[in-house]
Order: sequence, then structure tokens, then C-alpha cells
Amino acid sequence: MVTTLDQRAHKESVTLPVASLTEELRDRLGATLVAYIAGVKETRAVRQWAHGEREPSAAVVQRLRLSHQISTILGDRHGSRVVQAWMQGLNPDLGDIAPARILRESDIDEIGERVLGAARHFAAA
Repeated sequence: MVTTLDQRAHKESVTLPVASLTEELRDRLGATLVAYIAGVKETRAVRQWAHGEREPSAAVVQRLRLSHQISTILGDRHGSRVVQAWMQGLNPDLGDIAPARILRESDIDEIGERVLGAARHFAAA
């Protein structure tokens, strides 16, 4: 079932410019976790994306958009600390793998639905 929150989270994640999207993610997750999910070694890249000084690759943008959607769904009911902990913690809905690791290492087209489902399940509990 699609909720108003799901619709808002999806709309924001696909319509926000990359700089705004990255800035919001950095505020919610912290630059280090955003860099990890994006697969970059330095938080400097995250800062540059947030300031519009540099553009991430299309694959990274896809990860950032899904991460934003998830953080919006979770952040609506929980604070940033819970969202960060959820992203980094072993998740039973995901085979005891951390969502951040899945977002970093997996093909979003193949795994995105499962990670979103796990976020919705957690938010609804």
C-alpha cells in the first residue's frame, strides 16, 4: 500500500536537484555515511556535490536518490540518529546485512525494492 509519506518521499527524491538532495542527505546521515553509500573515499566529494561544485556519476545519483527516499520515510517518524543507526545496522529483513552496504555494493535496480520494503516495515512498526 502506497501512503502519502511514500508518495512525498518519492517525489522529493526524484525532483530535488543533486546539490539539494546531497545536502539533505548529509544533514540526515552525516557526510561519512553518505560517502560510504556513494562509494567514494573522501567526504570532500560529498561536500562538493552539496555545493554544486561537482556532479556525481549517474550510478551514484541513483544511490543518493534511493537513500534520500529511505531517509525521508524513516526520518518522518524517527530522528537522524535512528535513521543513521538503521542504515548501518544489520537488518533481519535484508538477510542481516546493513542497508548502507547493500546500497553501496548492489545494483539498485535489483535490490532497491527490498531496501525500501525494509524501511517501510521499520517505519510502520
